[in-house]
Amino acid sequence: MRLTYQQTRHIVATAQRHFGLDARVALSGSWLDDAVRNGDVDLLEEAPAPPTLEQRALATMELEGVLQLPVDILAVRHCDVGSAFVQAVRPRAVSMELVA
Repeated sequence: MRLTYQQTRHIVATAQRHFGLDARVALSGSWLDDAVRNGDVDLLEEAPAPPTLEQRALATMELEGVLQLPVDILAVRHCDVGSAFVQAVRPRAVSMELVA
């Protein structure tokens, strides 16, 4: 994983602030591979309530401002099975709480 401890802590805190204290966030995509360079920071956010477009937009703007990197947030409700894309991302995503 190419994120620093401070970046990871900021991502988790931002997720909890915008999606609720029970929100979980996981990293997926190219930032999991230390050999890959560039690319956006792909995050899977799972929250108790259905995330709104405004929540995602505010969280994305905050993270992009702090990280100085493009951020893509896929936000779903905890209990939702999700789309085929969410189902493909979930098994490969790494919980940010586990690495922070």
